[in-house]
Amino acid sequence: MAVLDFDWAPRAPWLRGLVDLFRRPARLQIAALCYRVPKGAAEPEVLLVTTRDTGRWIIPKGWPEPDKPAFETAVIEAYEEAGVVGKPERRVFGQFRSFKGLSNGLTLRTKVLVFKIRATKLLDSFPEKGQRKLAWVPVSQAIEQANEKGLQKLLRRFKAETAV
Repeated sequence: MAVLDFDWAPRAPWLRGLVDLFRRPARLQIAALCYRVPKGAAEPEVLLVTTRDTGRWIIPKGWPEPDKPAFETAVIEAYEEAGVVGKPERRVFGQFRSFKGLSNGLTLRTKVLVFKIRATKLLDSFPEKGQRKLAWVPVSQAIEQANEKGLQKLLRRFKAETAV
């Protein structure tokens, strides 16, 4: 039985170049960091939602909407996933790397642009109602509860910038 030896690959620049042609860059997603400041609270609350498949705690996010500015996509995601209506910031608050699980079991590497949205209204009816769990939690708790390291880092920055 022959044993295949792939030690030659690193020494073959043409092969490395060919492999790089098929390596895909991170796909872009847009996210909404929804927050509110309850009267008398020690810190702001942020909205966490679960993913539909694995139940990980994340923030509302999705693929960019064609012909719309990114901050508008964040507004749409907040509404569709959690029924949040609010005042968005037009500038990106931050970004982090993540992975998007696909229905076929594969994952895509993603770059997530995050926009802050100050919640002004919570709707009783919205497109993904019942498909996810929703939790408004103090930002300190959200840092612990979030399932993505990049999101945790972003939440720590949010907490530092919005100290009450």
